[in-house]
Amino acid sequence: MTTHAPSLLDWSPDAVVFDCDGTLMDTERHWQDARTRALHAFGLTPSAGFAERAKGVHYTDCGRLMAEEAHKPELAADLTRALLEHFMDLVAGNPVTMPGAAEFVRSLSGRLPLAVASNCPLEVVEESLSRAGLLRHFRHIVVPSGMPPDGADGDPSVFAPAVVRPKPWPDVYATAARLCGASAHRALAVEDSLTGVESAWRAGLRVLGVGHRPDGARAGRADLWVPALHSPLLKTWVREQVPHPGARDRIGDQRRHQQGS
Repeated sequence: MTTHAPSLLDWSPDAVVFDCDGTLMDTERHWQDARTRALHAFGLTPSAGFAERAKGVHYTDCGRLMAEEAHKPELAADLTRALLEHFMDLVAGNPVTMPGAAEFVRSLSGRLPLAVASNCPLEVVEESLSRAGLLRHFRHIVVPSGMPPDGADGDPSVFAPAVVRPKPWPDVYATAARLCGASAHRALAVEDSLTGVESAWRAGLRVLGVGHRPDGARAGRADLWVPALHSPLLKTWVREQVPHPGARDRIGDQRRHQQGS
């Protein structure tokens, strides 16, 4: 008999893993400004539609993409370095949370293990969340530690435990769920980009998409899209489906009892 997963709003996860840029922190505009500044420093301009193509992409891949689209592949390393320097200057001066993000995180904190899975450098994530007063709510922050080994960069579905690769590889989400003590299928990812949705989906997490639902089939890999984290749907979901720790222990006992029956 085939079983179907319940609707996301009728389901209680064992952990929640958040993306950072564009989900928790309003930093996508900083990345866009940083890309423009980096290109201008080399006498280049962004190509049409580049901001959407670069959304959620690891900054090293973004630097390479900037160089390729400018037909200046020899500038990849320099553009990557300039991109990160400009971004860190911008985010340090103006850390802003996304609408509803702080409230949503605080409503879950203490009820579930929370983590962050980001393509940004660790120091950027920690500094942004700290300045926003959110860092203390997260047990773990997982960022890429390397790039795929030779021959593996064409298959983002392959998990390589020796290295945590950037999204869209599944590593950051798979690692974050494991550190939270949750099976991937019992963890929820919160994402705003198709790159991140792809990563979480490949890792086996259920996915809550935030923001305008993008066009295309890949957007369907998210279980649900909401316009923002202050959505009334999410407030009701937390109240009805995410119990406090004592109640969660009883639910866990009931689940184990049912599995043993």
